[in-house]
Order: sequence, then structure tokens, then C-alpha cells
Amino acid sequence: MERPGDEGGESGESDDLLSELLKPLRLTGVFDSRWHVNAPWAIEGDAEQSCAVLHYIVEGGCWISGEGQTPLELNVGDLAVFPTGTAHRLSDRPDRQGMPLRAVLPERQPGTSGEIRIEGSGPESRLLCAGLHYDASAATGLYKALPWALVLDGPQVAAEPLLRDTLRLLAAPDRPVGPGDRLITLRAFEMALVLALRPLLRQLADNPAALPVLRHPGISRAMVIIATRFAEPWTIESLAREVGMSRSAFTAAFRTLVGDAPARHLTGRRMQEAARLLRETTVAQSAVPQRVGYQSSVGFHLAFRKWFGTTPGEYRIAAGPA
Repeated sequence: MERPGDEGGESGESDDLLSELLKPLRLTGVFDSRWHVNAPWAIEGDAEQSCAVLHYIVEGGCWISGEGQTPLELNVGDLAVFPTGTAHRLSDRPDRQGMPLRAVLPERQPGTSGEIRIEGSGPESRLLCAGLHYDASAATGLYKALPWALVLDGPQVAAEPLLRDTLRLLAAPDRPVGPGDRLITLRAFEMALVLALRPLLRQLADNPAALPVLRHPGISRAMVIIATRFAEPWTIESLAREVGMSRSAFTAAFRTLVGDAPARHLTGRRMQEAARLLRETTVAQSAVPQRVGYQSSVGFHLAFRKWFGTTPGEYRIAAGPA
């Protein structure tokens, strides 16, 4: 678990890489809940697939803990983000065993809300909790490599006024309800996630133990190239030369730091952009291959089908009008 310090992040390619990591994050649905709990209490959350989890402390406090992790205390105004939905426990004491979340919130469909009330004789706490479902194709190897939990304390949240005010509005018991509420809530949580990750990731750039790829000049530069120049005709050899490394050293370091082979990471970025063009724009399907770095339409078609399990044409039809 990481609680970043007060130092600012580096400029240059680290900032570019962090920007590219945040850019594709788009939520597809949100389940949010308000917790009113009195000690003693503890709730065990399951691991969530393609879902970030957010906990904002409105009143009181709690402990968060996970398997093999050091428990961390949260107080009023603190925000905890679990980027990849790792299983964890929230409780009034770090050693208390709890009930499964599914026992108190059996239905957690994106686009809906819930409420947890636990009556007890001890101190009261209030939390805003949310499961933020995102497009799995947008989760890069770097995103998946983020620490299991990231925390902004109250002063750090207060230093981001837009984040602070958005969280307060989302946590309000009388949150406005009306036409378009589901979409507004979705985009508000999406903004909160990006606003929270931005300072967290900048500070992680100063902590090589937390995100080592940001400290490796060759691999971090390659990540920026893949993120921004994916349409160029790269090979593993040309990428390695571009960042001043041998092919073997580049491939080994990339796998170690990113958790993926460079060729697969490049393909993933190209497929991500192809899906966006098919889903969100009116660019002709025949023009998509060249836009994402394929000289052969047949090669692109085969790669797309292998990646998504469907053809580009079927994908566009299923996505509906741009």
C-alpha cells in the first residue's frame, strides 16, 4: 500500500507517460454506496475485475487492510483508491474479521446505488464507496502494475479543490436527482478518479520501488513512444535502437517492468485506438488500419479479431452510432 509523500513529480517523459496512462481511462459504469456504520464493524470486499474501487471518508474513520499488506488507518477527508479492484477489508479495527460485502449489498449493478447501515454502540463513521467499472482494453500494463492501494490524505485532497468538491457532492445525502443523473454520476466519478490518480501518479514517479518503470529511462521512453507514436512502423529492433538498448536487454527489461512483451503492448495500444475510432468516430473502416500502424488491411483484420474476438465491422455495428 502506498501513501505518497509531499514531493512533486518529475517533469518530462515521466509526466508524458503518466498523462498517457490517464488519457484512455473511461468508465463504463458505477455502483456507489453510502455507509453509515457504528463500531464494531468490518466488511470484506471481493476482488473486482476491470473495476477500480474508491473509498472516501466523510465522517469518523476506518482501517483498510489486505492479504499480506500492512493495515492503514484512514481519517476524515482521506481518499483511498484501489486501481485494479484488489480484495480488501474495511473495519473499525485492523484485526477485526468481517462479513462479506455481498452479504450486505448482494446486488451491485453498475448504474445503481446502495446503502449500508450497521448499528453498534461505538463511534460512527460515514463513507462514500464506489466500484468504478472501466473498459478493460484501456488498462495498460503500466496501469495494472500500480500498487494495490493508493491514498490521498485529507490535506492532499483539500489541495485539489475540484476533487474535494466533487467528492463532497457525490457523498451528499441529498445529491441532486433528475434527467441524465446516471450519466452525470458516471462522468463525475470518472473525473474524481482521474483527479485522484494525477497527484498520486506524479508522486509515485519519485518512488522507484512503487513504479520502477518510471525510473528506467529506456523503458519509460519506449512506453511514451508506444502510447503516442503507435501508428509508426515499429519493430522490436527499431524500438530498442530508438531508446538506446540492445534487442535482448530491451525485451527482458520491458517484460520485467511492464509485465508484458513489447510487441503485445504495442498491439494492445493499436487495438485500443482502433476500437476508439470504430466506436466514437465516423472514420471509414478502410482507413482505420493505416491510422493505427497497419500497412495491411488483412493483417489488421486478423489482429483485431484475435484481440477482441470479433471483426472490426461487427464491433462498429455493436457499438452503435458514433
